[in-house]
Amino acid sequence: MKLIYNVNDKPKFPQLIVFALQQLLAIMAATLVVPIIISNPNVPYACGDVNMSPAAALFGAGVGTFVYLLFTKRKSPVFLGSSFAFLGSMGAAFAGATTVALGYLGLILGAILAGLVYVIIAIIVKFTGVNWINKLMPAVVIGPTVALIGLSLAGNAVGDLQKSDVSASVYICLLCGLVTLFVVILCSTFGKKMVKLIPFICGIGAGYALALVFTLIGNAADIDSLKVISFEPFKALLTDGNVTFTTFLDFPQFTFLEALGGFESIDASYIVALAFAYVPVAFVVFAEHIADHKNISSIIEKDLLVDPGLHRTLLGDGVGSMAGALFGGCPNTTYGESVGCVAITGNASVLTIFAASIGAILISFVSPFVALIDSIPPCVMGGVCVALYGFIAVSGLKMIQNVDLGENNNLFVVSVILISGIGGLSLTIGKVTITTIACALILGIITNIMLNGKKKVNTEEKED
Repeated sequence: MKLIYNVNDKPKFPQLIVFALQQLLAIMAATLVVPIIISNPNVPYACGDVNMSPAAALFGAGVGTFVYLLFTKRKSPVFLGSSFAFLGSMGAAFAGATTVALGYLGLILGAILAGLVYVIIAIIVKFTGVNWINKLMPAVVIGPTVALIGLSLAGNAVGDLQKSDVSASVYICLLCGLVTLFVVILCSTFGKKMVKLIPFICGIGAGYALALVFTLIGNAADIDSLKVISFEPFKALLTDGNVTFTTFLDFPQFTFLEALGGFESIDASYIVALAFAYVPVAFVVFAEHIADHKNISSIIEKDLLVDPGLHRTLLGDGVGSMAGALFGGCPNTTYGESVGCVAITGNASVLTIFAASIGAILISFVSPFVALIDSIPPCVMGGVCVALYGFIAVSGLKMIQNVDLGENNNLFVVSVILISGIGGLSLTIGKVTITTIACALILGIITNIMLNGKKKVNTEEKED
């Protein structure tokens, strides 16, 4: 699509603030939910009495993105957020710890081990180049894999579209979600000037306003089926029902502060356990790193694996993940939501991403804003995600528009990736889970190598 703001363009300051806020809205819900999942005793990754800070995770995402932009020489417009791929690893860090403090230290050490995998691969790529990666993962492999990233999230978007944080009926939730989606679509397609550039803010605003109206009516009339928004995040800001300083500003619960007491309990066996929990997952996430950067490269029409280079994007992702975990405990990764936001708005300005990273750091101290984001009902974010994830899927399909699917060699590769991915193929080996995306990509690579070998044999036979 035609970009309104290219990578090096600099929007005016008032616009920049709004664009940065939009990026934050696109990534914030997912970034905040990772520490919430880890702290929830009712989910598989629950970690006892652990209470990780969503605000600290947001701070860590801002720091990680800032580091990433430095390593990529401000040429890649992508925001880094908390990685869901490491949920099991984070759970293992606490499960194997003798104290909660050691568990927090384990989060940091695990992220460092995972980041070192990226650093080592980056060094290898620096000396060997990226041609081998392009041969290993051509458009016929990477295209459907990128499409799969969007398609694999479709169930999450549709599920959220029908949910609220309280007791609203499916139909009320669906109405709020669809209003959000349609406003995003209309603003992005028919909006003029600024409106066209901030469709997500407009959509979330419209959906939240409608949800608020339903909730207020539901509370006044005591009709549970109309209650869409939970006000618990705002109530949690009050101390014994009173407004205090921490109601407005609060210091995030940084991981490194919680981890200080863990050094006295650490031993070699715990570090080895962390390595087994984090390192294999880092190799899996590497595959998704390639897919995300191929995707954003197709959007900005510039191969980021060449300039600034895959070694720089890997270093940015790896070191950024270490820095992010130091503060927020969560290893970071490039976010498809951020890529989708760039694609839909046509705003690829790296300055916007930089402003969003600074905004994430500052906002993490502003309690009411974090509470406001936390109060956005799932149905509203679901409406946004229908558009975001859809654009990711379409971006992948665009990568294979010049691939001849009349050739069985190509057809089988695409078929294997899509069916194994949509079917949900994943493997769990011990505490390591090879994600659906990684499994599909690995199968696609194997199929492509096998059929390319057959193609070369046929070509040689014809020449003889």
